[in-house]
Amino acid sequence: MPIVHVEIVVRSDLESCFDASRDIGLHTKTVWKHTREQAVAGVTSGLIGYGETVTFEATHFGIRQRLTSKIVEFDRPYRFVDEMQKGAFAYLRHAHDFLEHPEGTLMKDTLEFHSPYGIIGKSFNFVVLERYMTRFLADRSRCLKEQMESGLWRRS
Repeated sequence: MPIVHVEIVVRSDLESCFDASRDIGLHTKTVWKHTREQAVAGVTSGLIGYGETVTFEATHFGIRQRLTSKIVEFDRPYRFVDEMQKGAFAYLRHAHDFLEHPEGTLMKDTLEFHSPYGIIGKSFNFVVLERYMTRFLADRSRCLKEQMESGLWRRS
């Protein structure tokens, strides 16, 4: 099973990074524009919390799809974990960790996933998806950092 790790330092405090990372509206602003990602069910705006779900609709690989995730772990302001409840993957778990850093906050994303369809899915994981998901998370982290450090996002 592929495991993707992405880390970035943000010049902001733990609480702000934690809250920004679970802000549904900010999420849709910090993912790739061509995916046209939007929250369509569950928590569709504001901050998502423990036990809550969100369904995102987005286009990946030319296919419009939905993915429903639930927050299954929540330790403010250090960690939250979402797991796919319904969607294209056979399994998807995304851990968000926040650690104090001399320059602000170290945000760490760890994404574990695997595709359905046996050996074909496994091949697709390693040939295409691992790289795609790494780029997706790294780009989102950079956009989140930019939003926070420029003052475009403020905790309400």
